[in-house]
Amino acid sequence: MVEIEVAYRGQLRCVATHGPSGMTLMTDPPVDNKGRGEAFSPTDLVATALGTCMLTLMGMRAEERACPLDGAGIVVKKHMSAAGPRRIARLEVSVTVPAGREISDADRQVLERAAHTCPVRLSILDAIEVPVSFDWGTIEGPDPAVRD
Repeated sequence: MVEIEVAYRGQLRCVATHGPSGMTLMTDPPVDNKGRGEAFSPTDLVATALGTCMLTLMGMRAEERACPLDGAGIVVKKHMSAAGPRRIARLEVSVTVPAGREISDADRQVLERAAHTCPVRLSILDAIEVPVSFDWGTIEGPDPAVRD
């Protein structure tokens, strides 16, 4: 169990504190929903949670299989509903692994399955569309032989 403490700071802003680490983050609604759009909105955090969870699980599987996943990234495009109650309607996910990574087809299947079965993805109901695309090395990235 993890405890998150949330405090209202006025002007539609909240500050959340992560119990175990003490790290904080602020939320602010988007401009089209009475906020200033100066921080993540609560629904932005859902999109963020999805992307970070997918990439974290892929990273775990990559480490287990000694796959070079460094430099990979995810972009999540959050689409809100156009009618009815305001809600997330679609989270469009694009996973990109830079060129130059030698990842077998079998390892790609394991990594894709990890993304699709991360805890956040499994927690999102069918009411939210979650199309996922994978780009396995058509973009240039940092040289995998070069380490910091």
